[in-house]
Amino acid sequence: MVNAVESVRVRLVRATQALAKHNVPYAVVGGNAVAAWVASVDEEAVRNTRDVDVMINRSDFRAAKQALESEGFIHRKVAGMDLFLDDAKAKPRTAVHVIFSGEFVRAGEPLPNPGVEQSTQLGGFRVLNLDALVRIKLTAFRDKDRTHVRDLIEVGLVDQSWTDKLPAALAARLQSLLDTPEG
Repeated sequence: MVNAVESVRVRLVRATQALAKHNVPYAVVGGNAVAAWVASVDEEAVRNTRDVDVMINRSDFRAAKQALESEGFIHRKVAGMDLFLDDAKAKPRTAVHVIFSGEFVRAGEPLPNPGVEQSTQLGGFRVLNLDALVRIKLTAFRDKDRTHVRDLIEVGLVDQSWTDKLPAALAARLQSLLDTPEG
């Protein structure tokens, strides 16, 4: 268990340092971004994740690919998604997953992804700002996204006041999570 958690942390640091070293704008999103925000309030409430999600601009993909490959990552395209594996034996579920800023992940979503410029330095790397992270989680609204938002609610980073600053569709989703804190 400890090795699995440490592997994700090493992958995260390796990937973000490679992007920063090559001046590729990025933001950590997904479970690691949620963990960074949760840890800023209560380290004991952090939930582990098995992959690394990094948002970049599509126009920076070539530079990002070069940066990550220079650090030993191997690029693969799996189910339409760009992944960077630790090595040839690595599994896609533990890869660095590339998410593109300003784009819709799936048709029919209420909002596109935010831009990488909506990020801040937190925990040694750039993380999507809390507002943008909450929006992306409420947009995707899969089970793990709902869990992540509940984690942010639990540590007091998100509360009822957020419903006033969100688009109606996202405010309704947040309200449903506030009304059902245990799921």
